[in-house]
Amino acid sequence: MKQVLIVRTDIKMGKGKIAAQCAHASISAYEKTPFAKKNLWKISGQKKIVLKADSEKELRDIEKTAQMKNIKTALIRDAGHTQVEPNTVTALGIGPDEDGKIDEIVRKLKLL
Repeated sequence: MKQVLIVRTDIKMGKGKIAAQCAHASISAYEKTPFAKKNLWKISGQKKIVLKADSEKELRDIEKTAQMKNIKTALIRDAGHTQVEPNTVTALGIGPDEDGKIDEIVRKLKLL
């Protein structure tokens, strides 16, 4: 079981902003996940992987693929108070879910 967080690299965000967007994505995706999967993920160490995407389109395409495989997702839009414009899509949280199911979707992405 793992959770994947994907951050856009085509917009200017500092390290702290990226960390905050990943936190939003993690919690939001986790809250949508069924209890049994959440519990299994928690007892297995809460593995998280942070990857990068080149564009909003790439995030949305990944989101659609995950949803078609019945994996919970959370697309994060920023309020725009600091580094990006309001409603900018910054990150995507996927899962937690089974490693293999998630790997099929994100296999080609690189680590942040």
